[in-house]
Amino acid sequence: MSKIIVVIGDRLGKGQNVGKGVEAAGGKAIVISGMAADMKLGDTMNKENADMGISFCGSGGAGAITAQSKYGYPAQYGMRSVDEGLTALREGKTVLGFGFNDSEELGRRLTEEFIKLRG
Repeated sequence: MSKIIVVIGDRLGKGQNVGKGVEAAGGKAIVISGMAADMKLGDTMNKENADMGISFCGSGGAGAITAQSKYGYPAQYGMRSVDEGLTALREGKTVLGFGFNDSEELGRRLTEEFIKLRG
């Protein structure tokens, strides 16, 4: 299996730590730069033919809902923990919306789980 591509969009222009976790787990991270990057998640996933998208904002929903509405990506949003994200992946979701949590652990564990499920 080739490297999975994970797009990361953060409302505040962050996401670099999640990207490090994705890369550490063997994935390719694409961190969207700039403010309101979460709202570009679906467009970037579509352009890059990404396998998974991770969105961050205060509510944990805006970017994930937009990606789901515009492109039909199965999404789960409003999440606050890594375990919620793992459960969403196991349920077939590919776009995950979280409250702010720019941590390497989140990127690493989600990518490891995605690889395990799709491998």
